[in-house]
Amino acid sequence: MFVPSDPNWRERCLASFSRQSMMKTLGVEISAIDPGVVVLAFDHDDRLTQQHGLIHAGALGTVLDSACGWAALSLMPAGHAVLTVEYKLNLLRPADGERFEGTGRVVKPGRTLTVAEGRIVDASAPDRPIATMTATLMAVTDRGIED
Repeated sequence: MFVPSDPNWRERCLASFSRQSMMKTLGVEISAIDPGVVVLAFDHDDRLTQQHGLIHAGALGTVLDSACGWAALSLMPAGHAVLTVEYKLNLLRPADGERFEGTGRVVKPGRTLTVAEGRIVDASAPDRPIATMTATLMAVTDRGIED
């Protein structure tokens, strides 16, 4: 369990989420938020599928990248933002469900770099991951980038 340094961490994360157009485009919502952990959820949408009717890997990666990013942001001091430095996405099984949940969880917070893990599941089969991610996120200040 992590303790955020910013007492307004939740409001900052929610405000950041509300500004991200990609999440609106994908139909993603925050279903849970705690210090160092963010769960994003979205429904199956044919606009997010590839040619076989499965949710596209790009959409899965985007959701997990964002979940890891907000998990990291929740632990950053006020006035800091995060940017992804790198991530590795493992696709474990086809994404053919009706509702999906992507969880980002901080493994190691840092002043400059934070490491997080992501996991996306079909909400009806939460014990069977569809994809996993390991992400490294960089703290950013004084660059004109908001939360």
